[in-house]
Parts: sequence; C-alpha cells; structure tokens
Amino acid sequence: MSFLRSSGILLHPSSFPSRFGIGELGLEAYRFIDFLAESSQQLWQVLPLGPTGYGNSPYASFSALAGNPLLISLEQLQEQGLLTDEAFAALPEFPTDRVDYDLVIQTKVPLLQKACETFKANASPIQQKDFTAFCETKAHWLDDYALFMAIRQAHEGTSWHTWERNISKAHPEILEQWQQRLEGEVYFQKFLQFEFFRQWSKLKQYANAKGIQIIGDIPIYVAHDSADVWSHREIFCLDEETGEPSLMAGVPPDYFSETGQLWGNPVYKWDKLQEKNFSWWVQRFESLLEYVDIIRIDHFRGFEAYWAVPQGETTAVNGRWIKAPGEEFFQVLNDKLGKLPIMAEDLGIITPEVDELRDRFDFPGMKILQFAF
Repeated sequence: MSFLRSSGILLHPSSFPSRFGIGELGLEAYRFIDFLAESSQQLWQVLPLGPTGYGNSPYASFSALAGNPLLISLEQLQEQGLLTDEAFAALPEFPTDRVDYDLVIQTKVPLLQKACETFKANASPIQQKDFTAFCETKAHWLDDYALFMAIRQAHEGTSWHTWERNISKAHPEILEQWQQRLEGEVYFQKFLQFEFFRQWSKLKQYANAKGIQIIGDIPIYVAHDSADVWSHREIFCLDEETGEPSLMAGVPPDYFSETGQLWGNPVYKWDKLQEKNFSWWVQRFESLLEYVDIIRIDHFRGFEAYWAVPQGETTAVNGRWIKAPGEEFFQVLNDKLGKLPIMAEDLGIITPEVDELRDRFDFPGMKILQFAF
C-alpha cells in the first residue's frame, strides 16, 4: 500500500479524560478528533479494541473480534434514555493519572446492566430491529463470544480449560443447555457489543468526515483464555487432555532480554488454517476493516517464521523457529479482499525472508528512532 506523507497520534481510547475512571467513546473522543483536524493531522492510531483479559492488556483479549464494553460511553446511554441522572449520583473518586480497572469494572458493569434492562424493556421497534440485525450479521463470532463470556461469568471468571470437560470441549448438546440456562447473560453480552460498535461506528464516521483515518491493530496471537481458542481448538496448538498451550508464543533472547520473551499464547496450527483456506484469519481482517481504515499487523515477522516454546518452559530460551505459510496466507487475503491498507510491524529479529515477504505484498514497514539509523 502506498501512503502519502502524513502524520498523526497514537492514543488509545482508554486514555481520554472521563469522570467514569476510563476513557470512553463519548464527548472527549470527539474533541480529540477535532483537535487532530485543527492540528492538520491525518491519522489516529489505536491499540486493539477488544475486551481486555489478563493484566487488562489490549493484547490479551477475550475475543479477536469483540469490542471492549468498558469503553462504552455511559453519557451516550443516558442520552438514549437508557440511564438516568440518578444512576451517576454515587460515582466513586477515580484516579486521574491511571485506570483503576477493578474500580471501573465494579462501577460501570452494574450501570451497563441497568442500561441493558431498560433497552430490553423499552427499546423502540427500530432499535429492536437494529439490535436483531446486528446479532444476525455478527453471529459468526458473536454467538460463541456471548456464550463464552456468560459461561465464564458462571464459573467465577476462571479460564475455560478448567471448566467441566464437556463444556471446555464445547460439546454442542451441553452448550445448548447452557445457552438456555444463561439466556439473560448472553443477551447482556450481545447488547454490550451492539452498543460498543454502534458508538464506535458513529465515532469513525465523524473522524473520516474530518479527514482523519483510523489505524487499527491486529495482534498476531490471541489470548489462551478467549472465545477464539475455546471455540476453535482445532487451529491452535493445545494439549489434548488439559487444553493448555502445547506450544507457546514468544521471541528468543535478544538485546532486550537474555531469556527472550515468553508470551504464553498458543501458537497456530498453520496447516489446519491452510486446509480451510485461512478462513478464520480472513474473517478477522474483514471484520476489522469495517471499523478502521488502516490495519497495523502486530509481530509481522511471525507470518514468515515464529518462535515456539514447549509447554512447561518458564523462559523463551528453549524455543525453535517454525516456518509459517505467510506468502500463501497473504495471497489468499489479497485474492479474497483485494489490495489492503496494511502496515507491517517489522520490528525484532528481521531476516531477508521477512523483508521479502513484506515487500512482495507492498506493506510499509516501521522504523523506530533508536534502531532505524
């Protein structure tokens, strides 16, 4: 992809000022876009927008496709009549220099539940139609995600691989029983996604109208404790008995760390992905392109070859490089979706083969000031 010379700012929405303890997709987000436009900027870069899991990191999400409910603007819900002034009467005092996630969750989730109950009881026919259409359009990921989060909640937030075997193995007849048992919580999870993407789409339209393009981020790996791994076990390297990663992601020792970086995500069974014409990955790109203008691929070098560390290791030292079918994958992506607005995060141990893969598909790379010159 060719870029005109342009500039912008990386700012994740959680960093916006807010009286609710975490940045939201409300007024401050619109003010930031106004600032970008007034400053003659062209780009706004965000981190992954998914619901954060372990460590509240955007790179450890419960879903590769869902949005983070904590970013939903409560004031916009109030404007819709889903929350009242009284709902905000007893807000705690939040830190101003950081996000206290525990306090935010404790405060916002009950308010989001209240908004959901009001929506369920009082939604207009048009709102109900929009909600139904959203659920049907996104069913390919939303059904699994909503059920996963509901079951996870019923298991007090424990990881899916510790659940009863027939649930962790996602046996269809058992899942049907849980679907009926947790119908209310499943609805709530779908409502959260409906609201998140309604607010985000509106914000993106505003940004584009102001001449601002949004750079989104697609992490190469997904969290082990995620709806993706739970519902697509066949494409991840997992221990058949325990469900834990049999091969873990990371990077080998380098100038940053003598023991490398052990991320712990399960690596992919690329042969299984290739058998299905990379459909899971194509779906990820297709979905993200509905909500951003440009995609930054995190850890691009992992599409040429990836570092895999056996289960039980505590550092990344004893891993090995395994070849990935990056060329075949990006060709399929190109054939199915056309020439894409992709940027490659080509940092780390970069070989001529990685450069060749990047250049073959005309992906711009990255230069970091400390290492580029």
